[in-house]
Amino acid sequence: MSDKEKHLHDLLASLPEEERIILTLFYVKSQSAEEIASLLGVPMRAVESVLQMGRQRLLGALGIEGS
Repeated sequence: MSDKEKHLHDLLASLPEEERIILTLFYVKSQSAEEIASLLGVPMRAVESVLQMGRQRLLGALGIEGS
């Protein structure tokens, strides 16, 4: 595992469980927000909100300006 991969792994591991699960399903397992919402039994809007917040948290931790 490269240093960048380890850093990203550590960042993901530091996220709250809900964010970590949703971000992993979305980015690593390539599941849609709709699929994740169905799998977890939550509204799709909740999944989209967690994706947005988690993405911003990761970008901030990496020192990247998010939009």
